Amino acid sequence: MLEQLEFIMGQVKQLDEAITGLMQEHQLILSVPGVGPILGAAILGEIGDIGRFENAKKLRAYAGLDATVYQSGIFEGSRARLSKRGSPYLRRALWLAAGTVRLHDPVLKSYYERLIARGKHPKQAQAAVASKLCSIIFAVLSKNQPYDPDHLMKTFKETS
Repeated sequence: MLEQLEFIMGQVKQLDEAITGLMQEHQLILSVPGVGPILGAAILGEIGDIGRFENAKKLRAYAGLDATVYQSGIFEGSRARLSKRGSPYLRRALWLAAGTVRLHDPVLKSYYERLIARGKHPKQAQAAVASKLCSIIFAVLSKNQPYDPDHLMKTFKETS
């Protein structure tokens, strides 16, 4: 059993090195905070050509990070949930990246903390950070420019 475990660990290490080597060609996605070679490969693999999406809203919908509306007749629900349509792999990769970015990126960290201060549940706040991160990734890939936290800070100050 130990030999099998060591063999599998060796294979995982080889795959990680291969993915890291392949991601050297895709430095734009790696400029986004919280996105390393493994998550970057998963995100790029699921998105494919960014030109398929007209705007960030459509990419968020593809990731299943858009809100659903519950209504029937005159009833309109007050609680919106994630639609979870689209790619579960992209949604998971963005969720994992959001968990890291909310701890280390000052702009998205303050966004997360503002949501928590407003009474949002930590999972709701992390989903909101994942949605923002999805929009950031769309901007980085569609404009072919690396992530600029100063630009994002200006955007947040204008909307606050």
